[in-house]
Amino acid sequence: MLTARSLFQAIHDNDEAFRLFCSIAAQDENQGGWENERIAALVRDPELAPKIARHGADERKHGRIFAQLLRRRGLEPVPVPPDTDYCMLLERQGIGLLHERLRSDRPMDDRDVITYLAHSRVTEQRAAEEMRLLARVLGDHPEVGRAVRMISADEDNHLAYCHEELLRLADQGHEKAIRAVLRETARAEIRTHRDVGLAVMRRMGRILGWPRPQRAALAAGLHLLYLYEAAYGWRRMVSLRLPAKRNAMGPRPVTVV
Repeated sequence: MLTARSLFQAIHDNDEAFRLFCSIAAQDENQGGWENERIAALVRDPELAPKIARHGADERKHGRIFAQLLRRRGLEPVPVPPDTDYCMLLERQGIGLLHERLRSDRPMDDRDVITYLAHSRVTEQRAAEEMRLLARVLGDHPEVGRAVRMISADEDNHLAYCHEELLRLADQGHEKAIRAVLRETARAEIRTHRDVGLAVMRRMGRILGWPRPQRAALAAGLHLLYLYEAAYGWRRMVSLRLPAKRNAMGPRPVTVV
């Protein structure tokens, strides 16, 4: 029977599949780290900038974690196929702050900050959900369990601070703009998640020698998830509520990995 646990276990147990999985994850995290570092340098709000910088540091840490998981197995990263590059596929759709903007030295205005936080709120929702799933099925794994639990906790913090900061901006009169950017971002993200998921599963299927019915079942599942999210599920990505954990990205000890 195909389950989340059996799927991830199969990927973990195959060197080539594990290399691809960790390489994709590391690139996404490092890309997010660079983006947050640049944004932190350009944000004029003295309270928000350190939170964004910590977000970037967390993403860099996650990239190092995935690289370490490869090294412990004596594996090298592989080039990430373009159709699995989640971050760049979103940027090509005009979602988030473009890299051209991040490379400039012009300080960010309120619209830039809203674009950044809305993009983060949507993508961190996805990241938090996926890491909770991984923590549930692999959290007790002797090799990857600790790493998965650590990253999952960080993603929950990132999502919490995005809610908190967007609500603060909404109270300052930006609610209409925030809602519009959130909806646009969520619609693009669910399409991109489907497309990247299909591209990754195609490659994993070839590597692991999955039979055609299994590949078809996984593809069908991704399409069904997309249909649900396009019709209804996207709403969870655009809602805003005060998080249970307040000031999640405030000062705390830095974990060295």
